[in-house]
Amino acid sequence: MFNRVSDISIIDGIRNQDDKTLNWLYDNYLPAVKKHVLNNSGSKHDASDVFQDTIIVLYNQITESTLNLRLDLKGYFLGIARNVWNEQLRRNQKTLELEFDLPEDEAQEEMEDQTLERIVTKVFPMLKPDEQMILRLFAEDMSYEDIAVRMDLKNETNARRKKYLSKEALLGLLKNDSEYQEYLRLR
Repeated sequence: MFNRVSDISIIDGIRNQDDKTLNWLYDNYLPAVKKHVLNNSGSKHDASDVFQDTIIVLYNQITESTLNLRLDLKGYFLGIARNVWNEQLRRNQKTLELEFDLPEDEAQEEMEDQTLERIVTKVFPMLKPDEQMILRLFAEDMSYEDIAVRMDLKNETNARRKKYLSKEALLGLLKNDSEYQEYLRLR
């Protein structure tokens, strides 16, 4: 019935969401879309998605009067399908790049964290007992007020100062540690 259908008839059928026209598009345009997608790293499922997306793009262009048909409709349709597929490939590539980059970065960070933790664990006992205590309490998210009470300090300000001085002492020990120097050089 639709062997020689004019582009205008097809456009009108798409505009009116005519089932016969849509079936005709599936029969006559889907094989070319499928061939393009399969030849460019896609699957049959991808081809069906691209075909559906292409119909939606074309429908939107028709209903919004932005259709700029310079060639035959089939060539125009296939051009849209190529653009849809290429855009999907670009999105997939970015996603794959992220998936491959993140584990390496996370693994590198985890290894660095473990190295730094090992070095700090090694030099931490070299601190004075009260310096160790305040840093432990601070690491446990204890407030400065509670630290002051627990360590029998005058007030919160003294707890802040004591924590600062203890942290500086720890950094001093780290700076003198050869393994820490190597860690900084490799970062």
